[in-house]
Order: sequence, then structure tokens, then C-alpha cells
Amino acid sequence: MYNAICLISCPDRKGLVAKITDFISSNNGNIEHLDQHIDPQSKTFFMRVEWAMDDFNISRNDLDKSFSCIASELGMNYKIYFTDGKPRIAIFVSKLSHCLYDILLRVKSGEYNCDVPLIVSDHTECQSIAESFDIPFYHLPKNSSNISNVEEQELDLLRQYDIDFLVLARYMKIFSDRFVNEFENRMINIHHSFLPAFAGKSPYSQAHARGVKIIGATSHYVTEQLDSGPIIEQDIVRINHSDDVETLRCKGRDLERIVLSRAVRLHLAKKVLVYGNKTVVFD
Repeated sequence: MYNAICLISCPDRKGLVAKITDFISSNNGNIEHLDQHIDPQSKTFFMRVEWAMDDFNISRNDLDKSFSCIASELGMNYKIYFTDGKPRIAIFVSKLSHCLYDILLRVKSGEYNCDVPLIVSDHTECQSIAESFDIPFYHLPKNSSNISNVEEQELDLLRQYDIDFLVLARYMKIFSDRFVNEFENRMINIHHSFLPAFAGKSPYSQAHARGVKIIGATSHYVTEQLDSGPIIEQDIVRINHSDDVETLRCKGRDLERIVLSRAVRLHLAKKVLVYGNKTVVFD
């Protein structure tokens, strides 16, 4: 069988947990995971609750309508998902292949419960990788003069392949506001630095020149404002005076793989709830 997952946010008030859990238990649902958080500044309540649909009294087709009665009464924003689905992700990549390889290997090994029906790139360096995994590869060069036309082609492909979300595995092009809004909170990027940090090009050279003792990587949802979207995952690695720029790059790329893989895993598990320009990431 499969489970239902509900992500909830609403103004905090007494009795929220009781109302939600009573709805599930009174309809013969067995709660398997429940996590909650209250933001004391905005007085906002957040919850992720997952329950088994075995013998649940409400069918999946009627669940949203039934739960909306409680949601309306309590002023909730919510979204219900089911674990028997297999999300379809598109990977966008430029020249660097380390994050692409990592994701594809995790999918192939069964670590990620998803499909990758296509890979899109503005270069051809990663085409052989796509072919080795038997995944269609689309080479769509993009520059300032053709961005609108290319994005239209990209959107057509994403609709054709019925894509649920995008992973930018070191894709080094900027998207228009229109494209970003089409996939709001469904585009995951990996940034080769600990945000906020060294701006512009060559962050590792800048870090080396400053003699920093840590470097990091950040995975976030893409928004209209460059590299400023809600952060999903971050991590750091320590360095010292003996590390040169190339060593920093190697350590940084290892970190990028790890941080992006964690972010993708959290998104697939429906453990990320976006509010404002922040996220609640449930355990």
C-alpha cells in the first residue's frame, strides 16, 4: 500500500495538532511520521504528517475535499501527496559532470524513487553520460540574444515529458522570471559556495586569496533573484594553509555532490515547506 503526506502551514493557535490527528485517527488512519514547528516571530505553525492509507475511510480522490473543511476552518495552507507516485525530474547541466553523475547513480541504484526522462544542456560535454544511462539528451545553446526562444523549447520539452521538478546540476545559465514562475519551488540549484558568500566568478580563487578556513556549498530553490532563493541544504568542509586552488575545487565539488543529493532527497520525500524566502526542513 501507500501513504499520504500532508504539508501544512497556518497561523498558530491552540488545538491544531489535536484537530489534524483527530481527523486522521477518526477515519481509521495510522500516523507513521509527524513533525511540527512554530515560528515564534511570525506565529506560524508548520507540520508534516504522514499516515498509512491502508483501511483509511476516505479515498485518495476524496481526501483533499474532506481535509479542506478543517483547513478552511483553521486558515491552513496545505498540500497532500501520495507515496506511490514516481516523480519525473529533468536535469539541466553545463560542462561540469560531477553532480550529474552523482544524481544518475543514485537514481540507478534505487536511492531516489524517481525517473529522469531527459537531460538538457547548453553544451555537449555531458552528452556521452546521458547516452551511457540511455537518457535522451537535448543540446540547447543559450545566449542573451536567443534566451526567449530557447526557453520556449525547454518548456515544451518539460511539458512533453510531464516533468515534476528540475535539478540544476551546475547549469550555468540564468532563467527568465517567466520560466522560474512556471516552476516555483520546483527548481533546485546547487551553488558552489556557502551563501551568502563571495559574489561573482571564481569563488574558490577568492576564498584562497582571503585565506579562509572553510568552504561550503548551498542548495536552494530558484527564484527571480539570482542565488537568493529559499535554502534547502548547506554544508562546509575545513581547509588550511596547505590547500591550493585546485585542492579547494576538488573539495568543493565533493561537497556540491553531497549537498545537492541531500536537497533532492528532501524534496522527493516532501520534507521541505517553503514560507516567504525561507524553508522549514522536517526530519
